[in-house]
Amino acid sequence: MRLIRPMWREAWLICRKDLMIERRARITLGQIVPTVLLILVVFAFAFDANVSLLGAGAGGLYWVALLFGGVLGAKRSFDIEAEGGNLDALRMGGLEPAAVLWGKAAALAAQLAVIGAATVAGLLILYSVTVDDWLLLVVAAVTGTGAFAVCATVYGAMTVGLRSADTLLPLLLIPVAAPVLLAGTRAFDVALGNSADQGWSWTALLAVVLVTYIAVGWAAAGPLLEDA
Repeated sequence: MRLIRPMWREAWLICRKDLMIERRARITLGQIVPTVLLILVVFAFAFDANVSLLGAGAGGLYWVALLFGGVLGAKRSFDIEAEGGNLDALRMGGLEPAAVLWGKAAALAAQLAVIGAATVAGLLILYSVTVDDWLLLVVAAVTGTGAFAVCATVYGAMTVGLRSADTLLPLLLIPVAAPVLLAGTRAFDVALGNSADQGWSWTALLAVVLVTYIAVGWAAAGPLLEDA
């Protein structure tokens, strides 16, 4: 317990640092959220305001928006550390690699939660969707957001400093995040009343994916940040 407590304290420091940088830069609220809402508007025009068609695709659009935010957020999170040798300073400061990884994942999850809330609001207003099961919607969103944040952070650390990181990160992340996209979309379809499937079974799959990503991230934290 004495070893675990300092690690989580260090993770909180990293998380708070990243959130303070985000609060000053306002990238999520000022750029990513407006872009996501603009995409929803474009889709509404593309489908000629067909309410039934828009409602059927609302669940998938939510998770695509989250993937978009995860890619941008993870890349920016590690780009900040790569500039000026901040990542080397973190390593030399004696911080646990896992603490750095979890701190950044927590900060990214908070930013994705803002993007997700804005997306749900956009879907309710622009697409006139109705929510049949708010509990399922919230639990699936929280679990899937955590899975996205951990996965994006791991691959963000893997590609930091590479010249082709802009294109390599989404290329690596999208296939690995496919289970989250699939399970999350199915759970949202049930929560929005678009499917009679077992929504909680898909949410349980999201939880399994989250635990798997956490285990992989924990094992890979040291080698990833040492080589970054």
